[in-house]
Amino acid sequence: MSTFVKIKALRPSLSNSEAKLADFTLMFGEKIRGLSSIELAKEAGVSQSSVVKFAQKLGYKGFPAFKIAVVDALNERTEQHIEANELITSSDSLESIADKLQIKQQNVIAETRKLNTAKQFENALQLIKGAKKVIVCAIGSTFTMAQDLTWKLQKLGIPAIAQVDEISASSYIATMGKDDLIIVISNTGSSKSLITLVNQAIDNGSKCLAISRYGNSELINLADSNLFSIDEEQPFKHSGILTRCSQSYLIDVLYIALTHSNLHWQKRAEKANKNMQALR
Repeated sequence: MSTFVKIKALRPSLSNSEAKLADFTLMFGEKIRGLSSIELAKEAGVSQSSVVKFAQKLGYKGFPAFKIAVVDALNERTEQHIEANELITSSDSLESIADKLQIKQQNVIAETRKLNTAKQFENALQLIKGAKKVIVCAIGSTFTMAQDLTWKLQKLGIPAIAQVDEISASSYIATMGKDDLIIVISNTGSSKSLITLVNQAIDNGSKCLAISRYGNSELINLADSNLFSIDEEQPFKHSGILTRCSQSYLIDVLYIALTHSNLHWQKRAEKANKNMQALR
């Protein structure tokens, strides 16, 4: 996984010192090629111990491994990824807004792919395949993603419902057991209501699949399997546009993989499409 992808994914949860190092790395990564840990600390305005801790938080043993990873990430970086950092402003034309958003969404999908291994996707698929019934939970604007995933699972004949509200979800979870699955889609992985629902499902022996941002969170620690979405700076504050783009990509990968894994499910999806076409 690219070091830059890791840093951007973890950026919202970093401390002040870690955020300074993160921003310096993303903005002046080329400089790190020739810096020691002491020199990097001075450039970023933090202590040397902060540099070491930052490297370890990213999963590296120390600064030398972090430095090598940064160089590798610089070599992978494309012109499109650099352009994706350009902000959308009020002075942009409609054409410019459309072009910038396209680049940002393409970049988010590419980074989401890098955050998730084939093993993670396989674990998620196995949980869904082994579930007798599924409840998909989310809050706020992310609920549209829960509805989309539920609709796709229903097309395959997998018994799934989307949470209407936390109370009805809690009531439904009370009927779940060890062969059932709760899927939680969360931007932060720390929503109190969603964590409560997950704990209730776990108490009944049910499994949990979490789709949430990369990094340490209570939801990720509770889940049996995790897929990581991008929680990146949005074109508008609290809009969730790019985050939903990331989540939608993960949902589509799961749906396509599930469909192609079972001939019976393929036929169900085809029949569902024909039935919907007849209503138009």
